[in-house]
Amino acid sequence: MTRMTKSLKIDVVSDVSCPWCAVGLGALEQALVKLQGEVQATLRFQPFELNPHMGPEGEDVGEHLTKKYGSTAEQQAQMREVIRQRGAEVGFEFNPEGRGRVWNTFDAHRLLHWAAQEHPQQQRDLKMALLLACHRDRAEMASHEVLVQAAEQAGLDAEAARAVLASGRFAQEVREAEAFYQQAGIHAVPAVIINDRHLISGGQPADVFERVLRQLAQENA
Repeated sequence: MTRMTKSLKIDVVSDVSCPWCAVGLGALEQALVKLQGEVQATLRFQPFELNPHMGPEGEDVGEHLTKKYGSTAEQQAQMREVIRQRGAEVGFEFNPEGRGRVWNTFDAHRLLHWAAQEHPQQQRDLKMALLLACHRDRAEMASHEVLVQAAEQAGLDAEAARAVLASGRFAQEVREAEAFYQQAGIHAVPAVIINDRHLISGGQPADVFERVLRQLAQENA
């Protein structure tokens, strides 16, 4: 008897400045590789800003985390090592010194929305390029040049990406999408939503994604 492949729609609500979003994406993709032949997934990346009011100058990540969570430099170093190890497990390279600074990511989300609308097959590659720029390369994520370079690495046209960023296009659409997911109860990321109904929260291990996705595919059979 031939096994049928089940199609799942997966929305990944996340922010490029979120290290656990990189871990979660890597684990999700590992799970989907294991589920080849059972599950066919359509991934779309949806916007969420951890720091929507961050100014263009950014903020030192240590100061930011202390102010936001009350964590000490030692606790932050310990968490960086945990995240680095989890990243290595899913093939994502984190800079051992961390991000350096926290930046405003709204323009990155506008670029991702552009990719989703006009180049959907390359949105995932753009997302990964942005995550690496932030967490491996410690790049200035509010810089249009950094964002354009990420677009180029994803195979997108640099001049088209630069034009989107300069024009302010897709600002309203990103704001509306952010509001939609917040109103739906998403207040922390990563949040993986399957078929608009089922939620997997946090940077879960690959086996968790594999188990849940297989179960949902069977339920949809």
